[in-house]
Amino acid sequence: MRPTFIAILGIAAFTLAGCGNTANGLKRDGQDSSRALDNASHRVLSQGKS
Repeated sequence: MRPTFIAILGIAAFTLAGCGNTANGLKRDGQDSSRALDNASHRVLSQGKS
């Protein structure tokens, strides 16, 4: 019973680590997309000022 329990804990740890990496990746992608949109908007609006 003990090896099975350890195996289940190991699988759970890998699964939770993968979810954490996915969440961090999504956060980073969202921040990068927001910056890119902000930069593009600024360039478009600054073109109209000339």
